Amino acid sequence: MQEVIRGLFRGAKRGVLTSKKGRNFYKGNRTGSMGRHTKHGGYVIDLDKVRTFVVPDMTSCELQPYVSRRTGKFKVDPPTSNLFSKAE
Repeated sequence: MQEVIRGLFRGAKRGVLTSKKGRNFYKGNRTGSMGRHTKHGGYVIDLDKVRTFVVPDMTSCELQPYVSRRTGKFKVDPPTSNLFSKAE
């Protein structure tokens, strides 16, 4: 925060650069690439760059779920406009 105030004190005319602002600059959002563009406008996915998540086997885990597995299924009607109108 001090750098922003220091920049404003020095007479900076631009605010903080976010991924939504900037005309000729792409800041991005730290997602990374998963492949490359081809010269014909396509995209080739490189499987070495794809994120994979290793999930451990949870069958013998002693932790309990937040919701019981014996909970029955129930149906909820979709909301109608009557719920959002002011009650008189």
